[in-house]
Amino acid sequence: MPKESFLVNRLKAVRYAVRGALLLIRTEASIKVQVVLGLIVTALGFYFEISNTEWILQILAIALVLGVEGLNTAIEKLADFCQPEFDERIGFLKDVSAGAVMLVSVAAAVVGLIIYIPKFF
Repeated sequence: MPKESFLVNRLKAVRYAVRGALLLIRTEASIKVQVVLGLIVTALGFYFEISNTEWILQILAIALVLGVEGLNTAIEKLADFCQPEFDERIGFLKDVSAGAVMLVSVAAAVVGLIIYIPKFF
């Protein structure tokens, strides 16, 4: 069987990544809320004509929250698969993973407040 080209492999990787992102959005309630919030602040960005620097910070904040939420979901699903019964060690992993989402969410909210509070006043 001939080896696939680099380009074919990259296109397959992108297809799998898009599929994973869509699965995440379709199946996880928390990511749906975060996507909606991301769309709202994006609309606010256009409305208030935020600066390039503000756009960069906002996009990074949104991406960080969504990315860490995706990792949190993967960790939780993997933990449930490996240990379906209650296990204190698995609970610890899940709590730490959820805590990471909380930390980046708070940081993203602070970024949003720094950008938008002056725009409203």
